[in-house]
Amino acid sequence: MTTTTAPAGTTPQTEVEGLSVVTGAFSYSGRAIARRLLAAGLPVRTLTGHPARGAEDSRIDTRPLDFGDVPGLVDNLRGATTLFNTYWVRFGRDRLTHDVAVSNSRLLFQAARRAGVERIVHVSITHPSIDSPYPYFSGKAEVERALAETGVPYTILRPAILFGEGGVLLNNIAWLLRRLPLFVVGGRGDYAVRGIHVDDLAALAIAHASGGQDVIVDAVGPDRPTFLALVDAIRAAVGSRALILPAPGAVIPVLSSLLNVVVRDVLLTRDEYAAMADGLADSDAPTTGPTSVLEWIAAHGDTLGQHYANELDRHFR
Repeated sequence: MTTTTAPAGTTPQTEVEGLSVVTGAFSYSGRAIARRLLAAGLPVRTLTGHPARGAEDSRIDTRPLDFGDVPGLVDNLRGATTLFNTYWVRFGRDRLTHDVAVSNSRLLFQAARRAGVERIVHVSITHPSIDSPYPYFSGKAEVERALAETGVPYTILRPAILFGEGGVLLNNIAWLLRRLPLFVVGGRGDYAVRGIHVDDLAALAIAHASGGQDVIVDAVGPDRPTFLALVDAIRAAVGSRALILPAPGAVIPVLSSLLNVVVRDVLLTRDEYAAMADGLADSDAPTTGPTSVLEWIAAHGDTLGQHYANELDRHFR
């Protein structure tokens, strides 16, 4: 089966048929995908590590995402036409490392094949590489390879960062800018960031919900501001008077570690900063999501950063 990229500047129009299974329908990108499917009157099942959250929406058939029970995974995927997979871990914690997430993803894909799932739409990352020095990116590449090896037709969507209601990165930058007298940017801050709105990602995922061809798409919006320009746009939108201060890149992980103690979270990892500074949050690909990140920031300055979005609370506590 041939792997292709989507034609420049186009989004395929697809009719979704049958039951869709979404991993993490009560999380972020998974929630956006499930919300669109439900709005279209389509049946949705989720596999989640937080099955108690099923009470949030009785329309969603909620099942556990239990990698220790492969027969159960197969049963929970049976009857689905499409699997929308958003499962991953942003950073390793306790025994849940990127290597474990790769193994879990492989089990999930194999279970989907055994269950007769007809297509898998998988959310990856821009610039995955087996040889990457960053476990996040090398792990994502291993997951993509595991998906290709199943023989199930697939689409791989590769976003750099996501933004929109309920997002973490832009919100927490705004939170810091609202509360601190200065905001430190690593280096010159001239590395580009090409984000996509989470709802645009969901629309793109659903547009690829059927078909027999394997497709890989960079999921990116129309804007590619530098990180410095992005921070400056947030600063203006929220009315912050914080001084934006450049600093050597080596300082950023140290400052982040100190802030981690204050917010009881992982604000930014060493690898996340280094990968962004290396240009891995950018892409030269055609636009596949129409929402401008700079326009979105300007329109949401009144709410952006009012409350801190805690990653550990969302996924581990």
